[in-house]
Amino acid sequence: MKITDLLTIDTVILELKANSKRDVIKELIESLHQAGRLSDKHKYEEAILAREAQSTTGIGEGIAIPHAKTNAVKTPAIAFGMSKQGIDYESLDGQPSHLFFMIAASEGANNAHLETLSRLSSMLMDSDFRTKLMEAASKEEVIQIINSKENELFQEEEQEKVNRNEDNLILAVTACPTGIAHTYMAADALKHKAKEIGLNLKVETNGSSGVKNELTQTDIENATGIIVAADKQVEMDRFNGKKIIQVPVAQAIRKPEELLTKANRGEGKEYTGTVNRTSSDEKKGRSGFYKHLMSGVSNMLPFVVGGGILIAISFMFGINSADPNDPSYNWFAEQLNIIGGKNAFALMIPVLAGFIAMSISDRPGFAAGMVGGFIAFTGEAGFLGGLIAGFLAGYLVLGLKKVFSTLPTSLEGIKPVLLYPLFGVFFTGMIMLQLVTPLKAINTGLTSWLGSLGSGNLVLLGIILGAMMAIDMGGPINKAAFTFGIAMIDAGNFAPHAAIMAAGMVPPLGLAIATTIFKNKFNKQEREAGKTCYIMGASFITEGAIPFAAADPLRVIPSAVVGSAVAGGLTMLFGIGLPAPHGGIFVIPIVSGGILLYVLAISIGAFVTALMVGVLKKRATI
Repeated sequence: MKITDLLTIDTVILELKANSKRDVIKELIESLHQAGRLSDKHKYEEAILAREAQSTTGIGEGIAIPHAKTNAVKTPAIAFGMSKQGIDYESLDGQPSHLFFMIAASEGANNAHLETLSRLSSMLMDSDFRTKLMEAASKEEVIQIINSKENELFQEEEQEKVNRNEDNLILAVTACPTGIAHTYMAADALKHKAKEIGLNLKVETNGSSGVKNELTQTDIENATGIIVAADKQVEMDRFNGKKIIQVPVAQAIRKPEELLTKANRGEGKEYTGTVNRTSSDEKKGRSGFYKHLMSGVSNMLPFVVGGGILIAISFMFGINSADPNDPSYNWFAEQLNIIGGKNAFALMIPVLAGFIAMSISDRPGFAAGMVGGFIAFTGEAGFLGGLIAGFLAGYLVLGLKKVFSTLPTSLEGIKPVLLYPLFGVFFTGMIMLQLVTPLKAINTGLTSWLGSLGSGNLVLLGIILGAMMAIDMGGPINKAAFTFGIAMIDAGNFAPHAAIMAAGMVPPLGLAIATTIFKNKFNKQEREAGKTCYIMGASFITEGAIPFAAADPLRVIPSAVVGSAVAGGLTMLFGIGLPAPHGGIFVIPIVSGGILLYVLAISIGAFVTALMVGVLKKRATI
């Protein structure tokens, strides 16, 4: 699709009558309305003004690009207006604006429309192109100038693909709230300046049509510098441990050379992410099974943690205090239980499935995943049902994308708003309804099996879960044990997660104790890090031990695994139960089976780790 498919003669105004920002907006909206592009011009004006309230779309260099994406737009379109004398549009550089492009994107705008709009944003960064528009003597000439520049841009893009060089690569990510204009203008400003000063640049855009030119893990590992110019959330954990320059998207438009120069010098602040990636995960990238699973788990955890702790607090009033028919009934405990159990926990499985599906097939998979997850929840198929629903929905929608790719381009607009949700939800729902009964049986059987285990088998389970928590300290094995514990809490079996939390606290606590007792085995920096491990261990942040494990894996990891396995086994042996999914020492008061015994299990495990580290490690050289 070309720009002139959206910008036609009937939405071109060669000389605007307006003399203020508000008047410009009204005049361009009226042009779109008269051309039949809007279904509700007042609602569209509200959307435009709401976007202006976030930050001005007067980007400087005499350009303003007011834009909005709303269902008030009947047909995606562009209106163009020009003012020779200039109008004060509150531009970023404080100068009057002369060229105005109003972008009207419908709520269900397809990728073709959005990519066309982004191309216009890129073209406007060329000063020669702007000059030609200012000198246009007719509406037809405006259209011809835009056509000519767009064809030139197509040729440049093809040549850029051929000439790409991966050496001394600078990376950039651009994103704005609506993902229509500033995202692509920032990308183009950086690309043009990089070409001008001879730097090798790759830019990822996070626009309304999704992520384009996505940075790979290899790109990130080998990058000379990284720029993140964004006014909305973008995926940041992939930059864990790398220096990045993080700025608003407008700064990339206004100061591209300054940012590129800093990035080329390797300047920036080291980013510390919340996800610890493993080498296997990095190799698999976005398509890896673990990547999709962790996308679901990480988005599910706030519901689990928030809801679980609220339920745990309600138990402090009595284990049955939320039941109006029980003598221990407490109104506040009931409210906590309703919020945490009947609402937050009710969303746990659908959110897990929804985000797994979205990780696989992007936004079109989200609805199908949520519905499949909700069927798993209402059908009592449990955590396993949610996992199956997420992957089922994701790959089904991925298949639908391939099937519908053969449809005429005129139907592109109805794919995301009709075809993907209709068929995705239908097929996922039908399959999940057939799977619910067997999955429920498996879920019930697993819970019954755990409940029927003798003390010896329970201790073995605790040892295994404990060891899993320490093997990779926040990696896939650790997360597998943790998610199993959450599933058991959801099934009403609180013993496994008690062992899991105890074991997860041991590695950082054990290392903290080791740095205190065996000071000569650690250098000054490690001893200082050991102090923070007391806090991290007490807060159930297993990752606190990672720096020690990375520095001396052959001695630290086995010590941590043994200590965690001991803590997990003792917790099971003591018959401890924990209804809260997170919280460390802060939720110990609500354990069942004995608070002191739980503390004892954790302490014994931590001292086992500390003693093994003290014996195995060599004397520090510094």
